[in-house]
Amino acid sequence: MGVLPAKVCRGSVEMWVSVDNGFSISASDVMDLHVIGYEVERDLIPIILSNCQYNMQSGQGTTQEFDLDKIQRQIASRFLQGKPRITLFGLPTFTLAHDLNYDNIFMDVKKRLPQESLPNSTINSICRDLNAYSDVCEALHIVDVTLGFLATSEGNAEYPLSTYVEKDLQMVEETNALTRCHLKHIIAVWQLLTALKSEHLLRLKRVRCHQPLNTFLEQHGSNLFLLELHEMILLKLKKPHSTDAFKPHWALKDTLGPLLFEKEVDFPELDNDFPEQISLCHCANVWKITAAKTWNRLRK
Repeated sequence: MGVLPAKVCRGSVEMWVSVDNGFSISASDVMDLHVIGYEVERDLIPIILSNCQYNMQSGQGTTQEFDLDKIQRQIASRFLQGKPRITLFGLPTFTLAHDLNYDNIFMDVKKRLPQESLPNSTINSICRDLNAYSDVCEALHIVDVTLGFLATSEGNAEYPLSTYVEKDLQMVEETNALTRCHLKHIIAVWQLLTALKSEHLLRLKRVRCHQPLNTFLEQHGSNLFLLELHEMILLKLKKPHSTDAFKPHWALKDTLGPLLFEKEVDFPELDNDFPEQISLCHCANVWKITAAKTWNRLRK
């Protein structure tokens, strides 16, 4: 009979909630008197036993018959009557990190805070400070939380990021690597940290760069190209059915260029000097080559 109380209670609740009693409250307004409390042994078993009949049959022993309809009515009358229906309004929710739509988050942040790119000196400093995978993940967690707050609240673009994290959000995580950043850099910091995370995950090996790409990187540097290429891979090409919108045979620069134009990122060298023969299908290998080159330069 141990399974019966749960089934009976579930049936009683389903029967009760199917009737619109017009009385509901939001989850944020719930008090003790609004919720249902009971103990199985003390409250439910007596109701069940009082509606149970025992029959003796020759050769079959004793059988039990329960009046389930009556049990459900009594449970509804005793425990559910007078209780409100609790709506989800005001109930805190969470979204898994891999389900976040960063395009929408970035759009909301930009509406509230003007954003700027990180200076190369700051990029290099962060890369040197976050030289372990765990450090990058911790910093990225801080930035993810901060983005969530900045997407829904106002802020001062010149306010130091580390101060906002420690004093406004009251997070105790280590933020020394981010001390040179301000709220106007939050999207650029996310861009940098996600790229660093992928670089750490990639077990870097020395690769032979294709000469045209190598020439481009030596002439124009790799920081901006590396970050923007990584963001395109992460936010655009990683989506299901991305090949419907981005064809593998397209020239890489003809795909990345319009995305930078939409973001108002100035990178004329991409249009003028990037190798025409490198296609979108090569973007992962191009990123690996660029990441390896950047990593080796920073470690010298």
